[in-house]
Amino acid sequence: MINKVVKNAVEATQDIQDHMTLMLGGFGLSGIPENSISALVDMGVKGLTCISNNAGVDDFGIGLMLQTRQVKKMISSYVGENAEFERQLISGELEVDLIPQGTLAERVRAGGAGIPAFFTPAGVGTEVATGKEIREFHGKKYLMEEWLTADFALVKAWKGDTAGNLIFKGTARNFNPLMAAAGKITIAEVEELVPAGELDPNQIHTPGIYVQRIFQGSGYEKRIEQLTISK
Repeated sequence: MINKVVKNAVEATQDIQDHMTLMLGGFGLSGIPENSISALVDMGVKGLTCISNNAGVDDFGIGLMLQTRQVKKMISSYVGENAEFERQLISGELEVDLIPQGTLAERVRAGGAGIPAFFTPAGVGTEVATGKEIREFHGKKYLMEEWLTADFALVKAWKGDTAGNLIFKGTARNFNPLMAAAGKITIAEVEELVPAGELDPNQIHTPGIYVQRIFQGSGYEKRIEQLTISK
């Protein structure tokens, strides 16, 4: 069985270059590849197209890459928690493609499944449909959406093994499994790394066939995005 372990985030991301397209797993601040993002910030790669459900917050997640002007284009479904993102969008510094959340998930899933396009009712009659093919099926209109793929997919899991098999915990099992399948090269960082064979095959969410590099991360902050407490 192939051992896919690399030393750390620096080694895992070292061949990511300017102007590449990246998928970054996570939803809000849950399940984001923190170590890999930090490595990219230190590397200073520029002109990136980032596909992610959201853009993090100002001082965490993809927000760190926005602060250093490393992102040229964001393909996302929600960006409301990031003031720097808003500033760059309004000023024209950042290209943005906002996509309905279900459509974004399905476009990524289609990329991983090798399906180049599909039809969905989401967005018909809105600006989302501008320039897209519309067909009628059984008396209802649908618009065509194309798959999404990436040069690299960066995902974060709770536990993984040396062969790249992954288990996600709770809500961190969001966009991560979809993106792991849609990247040409998938880098997985995990909280716990175990030898191949130790994971229960029935509990694995992402098979190792989709993962090319894996490492055990450290220093995860596990922030709360919106803290609500009683008076």
